[in-house]
Parts: sequence; C-alpha cells; structure tokens
Amino acid sequence: MSERIFVAVAWPYANGLLHLGQIAGAYLPPDIFARYHRTKGNEVLMVSGSDIHGTPITIKAEQEGKKPSEVAEHYHQGFLKSWQQLGISFDLFTSTGTANHAEVAQDIFLNLLDKGYIYKSTVLQSFCPHCQRFLPDRYIEGTCPYCSAGVARGDQCDACGKPLNPVELIHPRCCLCSSVPEFRDSEHFFLKLSAFRDRLLSWVKEQTHWRQNVLNFTTRYLEEGLKDRAITRDIGWGVPLPLEGYESKRIYVWFEAVIGYLSAAKEWAKSGGDAEKWRHFWQEEAKSYYFIGKDNIPFHTIIWPAMLMGYEGLNLPYDVPANEFLTIEGKKLSTSHNWAVWLPDYLSRYDPDPLRYLLSINMPETSDTDFSWRELVRRNNNELVATYGNLVHRVLTFCYRNFDGEVPTPGELDGQGQALISKATDTLDTMDELLYRCHFREAIRSAMSLAQETNRYLDDKSPWKVIKEDKKIAATSLYVAISVISCLRTALYPFLPFSSQKLSEFLGFEGSVEDDGWRLHLPEAGQRLMPPEPLFSKLEEGIIEEESSRLGAPTN
Repeated sequence: MSERIFVAVAWPYANGLLHLGQIAGAYLPPDIFARYHRTKGNEVLMVSGSDIHGTPITIKAEQEGKKPSEVAEHYHQGFLKSWQQLGISFDLFTSTGTANHAEVAQDIFLNLLDKGYIYKSTVLQSFCPHCQRFLPDRYIEGTCPYCSAGVARGDQCDACGKPLNPVELIHPRCCLCSSVPEFRDSEHFFLKLSAFRDRLLSWVKEQTHWRQNVLNFTTRYLEEGLKDRAITRDIGWGVPLPLEGYESKRIYVWFEAVIGYLSAAKEWAKSGGDAEKWRHFWQEEAKSYYFIGKDNIPFHTIIWPAMLMGYEGLNLPYDVPANEFLTIEGKKLSTSHNWAVWLPDYLSRYDPDPLRYLLSINMPETSDTDFSWRELVRRNNNELVATYGNLVHRVLTFCYRNFDGEVPTPGELDGQGQALISKATDTLDTMDELLYRCHFREAIRSAMSLAQETNRYLDDKSPWKVIKEDKKIAATSLYVAISVISCLRTALYPFLPFSSQKLSEFLGFEGSVEDDGWRLHLPEAGQRLMPPEPLFSKLEEGIIEEESSRLGAPTN
C-alpha cells in the first residue's frame, strides 16, 4: 500500500552561495529520500524555498548598496540553477517573498492571536545610537550567557544551539558599527511558547524513531523550560503585521520562515490546478520529514510543532533527521574566511554524481564528517571508476561486441549465479529498510558491497576467457552480471541519478528509473543494448593541490 510522504527541506538564506556543508547537512539527504520514495511508488511532495526576509539579507544588501529584494532574487536564481545541476528534485522551490506565503503566515498569526497563544507586551529592543535605528536581533553580537561562546547572535548561539534575546547577551555590540546598543521599550507580540511545554514534552517522548542526538537535544531543552518569544520586530523588510496601527512592524523571520513548509504546499497545490490538494499531506494520513542541519533542531522540534499544536488540524512532524556538520580539510567551515567549497564553483568544473557519492557515503548523520579533495579523488577513482564503473563498462562492452548488441541468452544458472541474484534482491530489501529510516550512508555502502561482490564473481567466472570454449556458459555468467547491474541502477538511483539514468538507457530500458519501481527488474534475453560509454571519469591527482589552494584564498 502506497504512502504519502511530505519532504520538508530547510530554507536557505538568500544572501550567499550554497556550500558543501549545506548540501551534506540539509539538501542531499532529502533528495535521496524523495527519489527513493518516488521509486517505491509513494506519493511524495518535496518543498523548500529561499528565505528572503532574514536579517542576513538586509546585512548583505547594506554591504552592497542594494535593495534586499535585489540581493534575494540574485541568490534565489542561483539556488534554482544549482538544484538543477546537482539533481535536487524539488516539487516546488519557492520563496518567502510570495503573496501566498504572506497570506498563510498572517493567517497563522491571527489564528494563534485569537486563541490567546500570541499576546502583546513591552520588550527592551536594541537601538544603536550611532546607526540611529532599532536593530534586528542578528545585528547584535556578544558573548553567550549559557556557554560563554564569544560570538553569539541576538537570536541564537550557534555554539550551543540556544535561542536568545539580545538583552541576554554579555557585552552586546552592533555588528555594523561595533557600538554598544541601548535597550529601549517597544511594544511587540509574543508567542506563548511556555503554554506548550508539557504537550511538547509528552509528544517528543513518543518519537522513539528520532535520531538520538535530536531526541536528546530536544528533551533536554524542554525539561529546562520554555520562554515566550517575541515574534515581531521594528523593521521594514518582512511580512507585514495584519493589524491596524502596527504598520511599522513585521512578523519576525524565525516565526514566518517555518510557515513556509505549509505555504509552499498550498502554492504547489494551486499551481497544479487543485487548490485543496495540500490537505493530502497536512490534514490526511501522511508522514512529514524535516531535513535540516543540527543548528536548526529547536525550530523544528519545538517552535514549529508548538505553532502547529496551537493552530490545530495540521499534521505534526513525523521525523526530523537532522545531520551534524561537515568540516573542510579537517577544519571547521567558515564562509567569512572562504574556508568552504562553494557548490556553483564545484559544478562549473566537475560532474555532480561523484560529489553526491562522496557526501552520501561520508554523510554526517550521527557525527561531524570531513570533506577533502584527496578523499573525493580517491573515492571517485577507486570506487566509482574502478569498482562500479569498471564493472558496468566491461560487462556491457563485452556483451555489445560479442552478443550482437543484445543481452545474452543464459543457460541454466548454477548455485553461484543464483546466490548472486538472490543477493541483489536482498540488497534492495536491506536498502529499502535503511532508506526508510533515513540511514543513507549505510544504504549506499550496501549497494557498493554488491558491486564488489559482482566483480569477484566475474573474476571467478572469467567469461572473456570461457567464451572461447563455451559461449553458452559465458553468456550465463554475463547475464547474471547484467541482472545485478540492473539492480544497481535502481539501488544507486537515489544517490547517483544522472549515471543511473544513463545506465538504464545503456541496458535498453525505456523511461525513467523511477518508472520501474524499487525491485529487481531482470533484463530480457535479447534486449537491445545501447552502445556503452564510461559512467564516470577519472580525476587527476593534480586537482588535489589545485583545489586545496583555493581554500581560504581572498575572494573578489
């Protein structure tokens, strides 16, 4: 029986290029997951969009002397291009700048206000006497009062993950001019988070399928107690407050950005001609998965669920498979110091599947992992080219040349051949279970193990030698190998969509890999093969030094 799967993907700030830390943490995992479920025949909706109202955009705009909308649109278009090149298969990638998003965000605001979960209160808001204006929370930096990290923002400390208010910071300063801000009274609206503490804690304790780090972090945070949070700010960039007399205020980005998951689903439904179809994923039986980095855990396991509980009638998250961080060449990623590998830069010189492979087999699911150019070259050359690619190319090339460009007609399979085909089916079953539980790294390793075993089978059978004595025996072992290769095109499709689709065409299958379903599709004897080409290209050792030298280099 098919399932409905809602894949909610973190919304990137439209203030800079995408880097590999973001891809490994929040964007590749959901694509693998969505492709797997589509192949299974499940109904999938995968959405995200550019977060254009965050203060990182206004900061970037001020630095470049542009309007925030200009900055946001520039990077939004860049995201769309990167998704296409990397093969991230969104059903909709929108932005928080649409009229639809504003309407949905305002509806949730008014609903929670009407139910008493939003209230007015006077709050001390930071004001910079030098800049002569109220400052958004991200414009304030200081020392974290919880973990003493030296550079915490006014909305959150990245070091310990705690949400903050600017007034809590030790030694606060304006990030634009470094002046010490004043704190002046300003009337704002607050989300009554404290009202949801017990309900949230009870709900979270039922989520035994969550990753342990997500469950532990969320439980500990809730047990320490929740503070109400201001959800409006005195700024001009953002979703307007839908109340008379508050024209100068905007809904705070941390409140309205998470609403994007719902607004995107509604936009998708409208664009498809059935404006009510979003309800299939939000109000009917469906499982919703939120793919984020670990720095966003509290927003998706506490704040957004609280908003949904207050609104009522909408599905709560089923799982929040947050990833840990990706380091670069053994050092913490730093965009300000250009210690990062930028996705558009990578894609301008190299194919997408090798990167998808490395980030998948080295995914930071339970602990931080590292990206290095040496590891990329090694994995590409030793595993994609020499193990998997060589298996495919030598089998298909030999069959194409010696069996009239067709899948060979096998004789009776011996025990070894039967065992290998059975292993292929078992691998798909194992990967099915692993992918369903978001264990991507272990799943792709299972597929590569099958490729290695098939190489050993061919070395043992040596059809290129046996064909001189008994073509039928050679045909049989080659048919077994092609059957396993057909399995691998399915097993590796969620991870390596470009090469898997190419392989499917080499094997003579029509349509997309997804069309064939998550099963071992045995090729028919006599099925026409396409002239094979190498699936992957070897990377020269010289790129290790060349690419590593770009790290930390000044940008123009």
